[in-house]
Amino acid sequence: MDILKSIHREITPLSNEDSFLVFDRVKDFFDYPVHFHPELELNFISNGKGIRRIVGDSMEEIENLELVLVGSNLFHGWDQYKCTNKDIHEITIQFHSNLFNSTFLSRRIMKPLKDLFDKSAHGILFSEQVTIAMKPRLLKVSKLGGIDYFIELFSILYDLATSRNQRLLSTTTIHLENFEHNNKLKTLYDYVQENYASRMTLQEVADIMNMSSVSFNRFIKRRTGKTFVEYVNDVRIGYASKWLIERDLSISEIAFMSGFNSIANFNRVFRKSKGSTPTQYRQDFSGIRRVL
Repeated sequence: MDILKSIHREITPLSNEDSFLVFDRVKDFFDYPVHFHPELELNFISNGKGIRRIVGDSMEEIENLELVLVGSNLFHGWDQYKCTNKDIHEITIQFHSNLFNSTFLSRRIMKPLKDLFDKSAHGILFSEQVTIAMKPRLLKVSKLGGIDYFIELFSILYDLATSRNQRLLSTTTIHLENFEHNNKLKTLYDYVQENYASRMTLQEVADIMNMSSVSFNRFIKRRTGKTFVEYVNDVRIGYASKWLIERDLSISEIAFMSGFNSIANFNRVFRKSKGSTPTQYRQDFSGIRRVL
C-alpha cells in the first residue's frame, strides 16, 4: 500500500488528566494522512459514501454511515477517495488505553468491555443497524457536561461491546514497541512532557538519557520516526492544539506557553503539523468537549 509509506505518530490533544475528547465537526474534505497513536478512537462518519477507510491492512470504500473503533497504535485514516458529498459529519472520540485499568476490566460484568478493547487491536466495524441506533446518542454527547458526559460515553462503549454483527477489519495487529514499557523512551517522554515549554538541546537530553548525542539521535529516529526537534515540536503542538480548543487565550500567548520563541515559527510548525493555521484549527474544532 503506497498510502502507508507516510504513516506518522500523531500526538493527540488528550492530556493525562483527561478522560475523553470528542471532536464533532462538519467538513467538506478528508485529507488527514494515515497515522497511529496510543489512544483508542471511536470514529463516526455520516454522509461519507465513497470515502476510503484504512485500518491496519484493511482498505475499503465506505457507505454513507459508518462507526469504527480503532485500537491503540493501530494505523488508521480516512481519505476523500471517490466521495463527492459536502457537509460530511464526523464525530471522533478519543480516550486513553488505560482509562479503565485491568483490575476494573477483570470484573465479570466488565468482560464485554474487555473483549471489545482486545478486539479493537484489529479495528472493529459496527453494523449499519447499530450505527443508526447510536447516531442520535453520538450527536448529543458533545453537548453534555461533567459526569453526564463521562457516563454516557461509558454507556455507549458498553452498548457497542454487547452489540451484534461486529466485523474485525485488519487481519493482523500492529506490533509496535510500547513506549510505556521501554525505560529509555519513557525517560525521554517524561522529560519532554515536563520541560516542553523550556529550551531543550539534543545534548542536554542525551546526557539525561546517559547516551552520546549520536546514539541518542539514532535512538529517537528509530523509535519515533522523527528527529529530536520534530519530536519536541510534536509535543508542543499537541499542547498548543489542546489550548486552542479549550482556552480563551490569544494565539501568541499559546505559542509562548507551548515553548515556541516566535509567532512566525509557531505558525510555520503548526501549519506543517495540522495542515491549517492555528486560527483555522480553533474554528474547525469548536465542537470539542473535555472531561477533567
